[in-house]
Formats: sequence, C-alpha cells, structure tokens
Amino acid sequence: MNPPPNNTVPTVAGLKLGAAAAGIKPGRDDLLLIELAAGSTCAALFTRNAFCAAPVTVARRHLGQSPRWLLVNAGNANAGTGSRGLEDAETSCRLVAGLTGGSPAQVLPFSTGVIGEFLPVDKIEAALPQAIAALTEDGWASAAKAIMTTDTRPKLAHRQITLDGLTVNLVGIAKGAGMIHPNMATLLSYIGTDAQVDADLLQALLSAAAEQSFNRITVDGDTSTNDSLVLMATGASGAALGNGTLPVFKAALQEVCDELAEAIVRDGEGATKLIRVVVEQARDEAEAHQVANTIALSPLVKTAFFASDPNWGRILAAIGRSGCPGLDISQVSVWLGEVQIVENGGRALSYTEQAGQHVMSQSDITIRVALGRGTARQRVLTCDFSYDYVKINAEYRT
Repeated sequence: MNPPPNNTVPTVAGLKLGAAAAGIKPGRDDLLLIELAAGSTCAALFTRNAFCAAPVTVARRHLGQSPRWLLVNAGNANAGTGSRGLEDAETSCRLVAGLTGGSPAQVLPFSTGVIGEFLPVDKIEAALPQAIAALTEDGWASAAKAIMTTDTRPKLAHRQITLDGLTVNLVGIAKGAGMIHPNMATLLSYIGTDAQVDADLLQALLSAAAEQSFNRITVDGDTSTNDSLVLMATGASGAALGNGTLPVFKAALQEVCDELAEAIVRDGEGATKLIRVVVEQARDEAEAHQVANTIALSPLVKTAFFASDPNWGRILAAIGRSGCPGLDISQVSVWLGEVQIVENGGRALSYTEQAGQHVMSQSDITIRVALGRGTARQRVLTCDFSYDYVKINAEYRT
C-alpha cells in the first residue's frame, strides 16, 4: 500500500482534470474542471461555519444528483455575497452544463480566495472552453497547482492497492495553508478512486477518514467559510468492496487523507516546524482530543516553538486549562520528543535545558502527554507561529 515507484502519480480511470487561467488569481492557472464518468459516485463533507460560502450551499444541493463535473476556482471565495453569490454559483454550473451537454444539477461548484467579493462569472465563462480542452486523466499535478491560494507548494498524495486481483488507484489533491481548523477541515480537497463503491458506503468511508486526518489539524484556529472535501469513485477498475477488501481500501484512503492533511500543516502560513501533539492515557478519545487541541491552538506554545525556546510551562498551562474534569496533575507526564520534561506533575529530575533545546531546534517535533487516567489516545497536528504568519495575513488582500 505504497506510492508507485519513483513516486509516479497514477491515473484514475474514468476521471479527468483540466486546468485553465481565468485571470481571477492573475499569472497562473486558477480554474479547475473535474469530469467523472457516468455511473460514478460522490461523497462530500463541507464546512460547519454558519457563514458558509455560496458554492458550498449549491454543492450540497447538487450532491445527490449523480455529479458528473466539479468546478473549482481560486482567488475568490464567493462567500458573504448573499443572493447574488448563490446565483453566480448556479450560473457557473449552467455554464459547465451548457458546454458539456449535462445538467446544471450534475455540477458541484467550489471556490477559494478572498471573502466578500462577487465572483467574476465572465472570467469563468471565458476560460471554461480551455479547461474542457485540457481535460485528461493525467491532470492531477496541474490540478493541484490550480487550486492553490497562499499555499507555497501543491499537495498531492496517492496509493495503489490490489483488490481481488484488480489494481485500484487512489489519488488526492488539497489546498490549504491558513484559516486551518476543524470542522470539517479548513481546505479544499478532491480524492478520486477507480474502485466501485456505492454512495452511502463512500460517504461513511470519507467521514471516518476525515475525522482522524483533516479534523485533527490546526494552523491558526480559524474555520473557513469554504471547506469542502470530496471523494469520487468511478468504478472503472471493476473492483468492488467486500468483507475481504474493505479494510485494505479503508487503510489506503486513510493514508491518502493523512498525507494530505499533514502536507497542509507543513505548509501552514509562515510555518517553520511541524508539531505533533499526542495525548494518551485519557479517559476517552474526546478528552484526549480536547487536551491535544488546546495545546495545538495555544499561541504561546506555538510562538515558543518558533523561537526554539523549551518554555514547557506553556504546555503545562494549556493542559491545565483544557477542561479535564478532576485532572490529577500528579499523574501527568510530558515529553518533548524522547526527552521527558514533566513527571508526576512537576519538572522531571532528568530534564536539562540543553536536552530540551536540542529537541526544539528540530523541524519535526512531537509533544507527548500522558494523563494517567485511562487508555484513550489522540493526535493533533499543528505548526509554529512565525513573523511571516502575521505578514502574510496582514497583506492578504494587497
């Protein structure tokens, strides 16, 4: 269950992608069209932000209509745009349908970029023929670039597995670098497979995989208005999921989601370090997640990591305010990498500042917390806060 040799991106039979430059985000491709073969199934998760973007509302409406096309634009979120935003999203769907011979209800629209500005539908209309002409099963790499906003690099993951003797591919792309926090996850991501999966099972598989990947990452604690995660299954491989093959497919899907989610955190706006926060010995998974999330969200913890400062008191403070009922601090232990910094609720006798500094200077760091009150375990990925994070977001619209 590994990427193909030389990291070659496989194709997903029955799925084509075409990118074009619409001029919404000048100087590069910023429009993506994905075409699915007839009979494909689709599952999706969307933002839980009450101010969800117009394309999210329209995509939710269209999801049950056997989608055949996905239209994605970068540079404009079409969020906070009221009734006109909804009409613009629907118009975009009609434009795709008019050029492909499909139904507008079979088109799922997605947008990412600046909030509060009206979607330049005329630019999308002008670029759509180019995107259609560019449709190819080999279009994953260009698609990953076309959906970027403040990302510094494209994000792409893939796995190849064998189900009942048949080769099945899973390929996914994602964009996201800032405004990253559940729920669902703050990003756009599209994953395709040529396995044969009915829509209900596909939705269940996507929800389970996202919960332990995209819902376990945070860059800045801000949940976007445009979050969308789509899983598409064309069935073109002929491999159907059964009792013997389902676990293999689930594991591959989880790996793709994990890899994309981690890539988003690694590319967090201004980030210099990836931080894995692992909480174990909790009473249940919800408690473990709550503690891990509190640590991962703390600006004081994140700025200390940027400075490579082993100021571990900030970690203890986050644990203490995380809301664990009846927490016995004498049972709490904490590690930075392999260096124990806290035992029995206080500074570990073996800890030295030099050892802590050595860990903090690394680019990949694990904080491990043992609460001493159960067996549950959860992990959250985050990154440091740097000067560049403030600069990037201060200048976002300039």
